[in-house]
Amino acid sequence: MSGGDAVPTGAPTAPGLRFGYGTNGFANHRLDDALRVIADLGYQGVALTLDHDHLDPFAPGLAGRVSALGNRLAELDLGLVIETGARYLLDPWRKHAPTLLDDDPAVRIEFLRRAVAIGADLGAEAVSFWSGVRPTRVDQTSAWDRLVAGCAEVVDVADAAGVTLGFEPEPGMLVPDIAAWWRLRGALGAPPGFGITLDIGHCRCLEPQPVPECVVEVAEHLVNVQIDDMRRGVHEHLEFGTGEIDFPPVLRALADAGYAGLVAVELPRDSHAAPAVAARSVDFLHASAKQAGVAVTRTGRLGGGSDGAGGVPPAVVATGIPAGGVTSEPAGTVTTVARPVGAEGEA
Repeated sequence: MSGGDAVPTGAPTAPGLRFGYGTNGFANHRLDDALRVIADLGYQGVALTLDHDHLDPFAPGLAGRVSALGNRLAELDLGLVIETGARYLLDPWRKHAPTLLDDDPAVRIEFLRRAVAIGADLGAEAVSFWSGVRPTRVDQTSAWDRLVAGCAEVVDVADAAGVTLGFEPEPGMLVPDIAAWWRLRGALGAPPGFGITLDIGHCRCLEPQPVPECVVEVAEHLVNVQIDDMRRGVHEHLEFGTGEIDFPPVLRALADAGYAGLVAVELPRDSHAAPAVAARSVDFLHASAKQAGVAVTRTGRLGGGSDGAGGVPPAVVATGIPAGGVTSEPAGTVTTVARPVGAEGEA
């Protein structure tokens, strides 16, 4: 692999929001089958979680598999971001281990190096990663120092490859929120290629301000967006309309910010019904965009142009979910959660 051999993917060519879907919500599908379903439903991109069955970066023949994937993405006219949140790719016993906070983070750093190289070859719009949960044996200061050192190494690798990084605040991890992301960015010297991956559901879960204001706060550094519904204080990724987020104002905020990257559905616990969930999700997003008066970029697979309406045939989708969701904005701090966040949560 080499950054000079990048295969063009479905990068933005027209104004309007671009919806994608995460392959971690298609864990029971072969990667090529997942891509075909995502494209046929009218999504404009894919958030690819590198995992055992989805472009394993440690399996043999990586260069050939990356080349084939690049050709396939181009055929399907899909944009791409790389996600690195696979649960048991690096350790079959410990979820997400090792992280940048562990005593020996070498395998995690090598994984992130490979993710950056893959992202460079495929022309990915961003490579996304997070801090990890602080091990109980590691004190807060040491964990932070380890995180900064590990991130600095990854930033250098990405900068050399010309790849944009999107660091994701994750509930329960050492960097759980936007405030901690700002602190980390400052500790790294504010590198221009170190952006933020913003999960809209996480904003509802634990940020003190309303969700659209979260978008506004980080708009200048926003390189990757994950979207899902969620409830206050509960880190559980939910289908649209089953949580507490009012989505039209969120989409309006993204459009007003001039955000041109992917807005990818993040439902990692719904692989058992992936095609149906993905179909309901794209219909909901198009309806919410129409309600917000926001244009949506279309790939042409299920209709052309750039509009604010859905394009999925009624025979494919019937949501039964109100387009506006449930209006409820944050008030106060998180006091209770239905399940532990972090290592045993939704990440």
